[in-house]
Formats: sequence, C-alpha cells, structure tokens
Amino acid sequence: QVQLVESGGGLVQPGGSLRLSCTASGFSFSIYAMNWYRQAPRKERELVAFITAGGITNYPDSVKGRFTISRDNAKKTVYLQMDRLKPEDTAVYYCNVNTFRGNSWGQGTQVTVSS
Repeated sequence: QVQLVESGGGLVQPGGSLRLSCTASGFSFSIYAMNWYRQAPRKERELVAFITAGGITNYPDSVKGRFTISRDNAKKTVYLQMDRLKPEDTAVYYCNVNTFRGNSWGQGTQVTVSS
C-alpha cells in the first residue's frame, strides 16, 4: 500500500531553517505530483507547496520565497526546505499524494518556531 514517512521536524528559532523529508513507497513515485500540507492548532489543513511529476512547483503567498519543494525520484523522496521561519509557521507538516489508490497522507512531523 502507499506509505509516506516524514522526518526533519523540530524546534527552531525565528529566522532559522529546517528541511523536511518525505520518503514514499507503494506507488510509482516519479509519475505523481507530491504535496506538502500543514495544520496549526485550531486551524484547517492548508497546502504549502506542491511539485508536479515534471518538477513544476507552486506555493501560496504565505510561504512563497521562503519555502522550496524539491524531489529526488531515485530516492523516492520529496523535500521541503523552509527558510526564514516565522512563529506562524508552527504546525504539523504532512506529505500527501493522490494516486489511483486514493488520497494518502503521512503521519506528520511537528515544526515549532519559537525563541
């Protein structure tokens, strides 16, 4: 079955950086778009980045210029580089893919931005 395993979260000071990783299995990784979402306490889950199979990326204004999504098809891994982090970036970050098996999510990784 589809499995997505995130890693790389943690506690970072405002202005700092983190790189999240999501390693996939159970599907043909290279042919699917991959997404990163986040969910802060008492807020809805929101899309923060996606990358198509061909490498086209897109971001909402809230993270544009600070977050960068990339993928390594050989490693079946998608990354989220987060720079100039702000306290409002604090959330659980989830990896997501929509395949022929349906919509799949990782378990999430906590990112806390605080001094």
